[in-house]
Amino acid sequence: MGVQIGNSRRAAAFAVARWLATKDFAANLLPAGPDRAFVQDLVYTVLRRLRPLRAALGGFVKTWPKGELEALLYVGAAQVLYMPEVPDFAAVNETVEAAKASPNPNVARVVNGVLRNLVRSRAEVEAKLAAAPLEVREGYPSELVRRWRARFGDDGAARLCAWHNEPAETFLAYPDRFEKLARGSRVEDVPGFAEGAFVVQDPATRLAVDLVDAHPGERVLDLCAAPGGKTVQLAWRGAAVTACEVNPARRRRLEENLKRTGLAGRVAVVAEPETLRDAEGRAVRYDKVLVDAPCSNTGVLRRRPDARWNWSPAKLAQLTRLQAEILDRAAALVAPGGLLVYSTCSNEPEENALQAEAFLRRNPDFAAVDSKESIPFETGHDGAFAASFRRR
Repeated sequence: MGVQIGNSRRAAAFAVARWLATKDFAANLLPAGPDRAFVQDLVYTVLRRLRPLRAALGGFVKTWPKGELEALLYVGAAQVLYMPEVPDFAAVNETVEAAKASPNPNVARVVNGVLRNLVRSRAEVEAKLAAAPLEVREGYPSELVRRWRARFGDDGAARLCAWHNEPAETFLAYPDRFEKLARGSRVEDVPGFAEGAFVVQDPATRLAVDLVDAHPGERVLDLCAAPGGKTVQLAWRGAAVTACEVNPARRRRLEENLKRTGLAGRVAVVAEPETLRDAEGRAVRYDKVLVDAPCSNTGVLRRRPDARWNWSPAKLAQLTRLQAEILDRAAALVAPGGLLVYSTCSNEPEENALQAEAFLRRNPDFAAVDSKESIPFETGHDGAFAASFRRR
């Protein structure tokens, strides 16, 4: 649960400062309380625009600040440059008020001076940013944008960058459809929430669920199940689902979602699938196994704006090794003639098509069946990939 702080700009600055220091999951740093939506919008705007904000502010400070002052400047500048619904006077005054809570009186003075200079120089700053390279202008690691250019071309890379800098839309998944939630609406206020009529899921998740193609009576294992959106969709189709989640905190969230949707009694939740044994003591094998693997999240940067700054070639290589290990482990749990489905919320080939090809080379007793990918600027939904393999 997030911290509670009175001034919304100070709450946002506190979250940004914490993130700068820890690179923790940004959603975990957000405060509780009535201003949460505004604070989230402000924090996520800072994280999306971190690189152009730094470029803009660099012209108004002699030495780059750290800690509290750095976070407050980002928060103020984000409102001035990227949140037109916030008047300049409110952006400056409220951020200065937030800075006054600092024990160092110079912090408020610097914030006031820098932000007022930024407002006065807005046209010049915006022109400078408009002329900057795509990765600076839109706010991404240079290597990630280079990769997108190589795959999608200049126009495609620009469209993808722009897509991921827009606030994410919320979709509700029902057993038979997806519905877009009106902006500003609370999920908890939608009729049917308490009764578990829907789960929050982007339509891109259907790629993997459709490839699994669960039917009543089939034994289906969801190997990396939390928070449970795909688990629920599989159970709605009548399958006998076992949901596996090794992380205790994430497993509790999975169990909460199953309870709300009335599926707790129908879905078995385990930490390790190998703990389930048949009458002869062998690990249970399943008709269908879904591996929704840990990934770089480059398909959901709209929802995870902090994830772009955790991306690196080294991290990508680490993730692909982990994905391969999980896939090979999952393969052993598929019954003869059964189906293995692999999915990510990434658009990086190493995690997707290349990972699928490598799996088939290591596991000649499996054959490719189908694969699908959602490219956000083409589908209008999250980036995602899914591939299915049949055990011979």
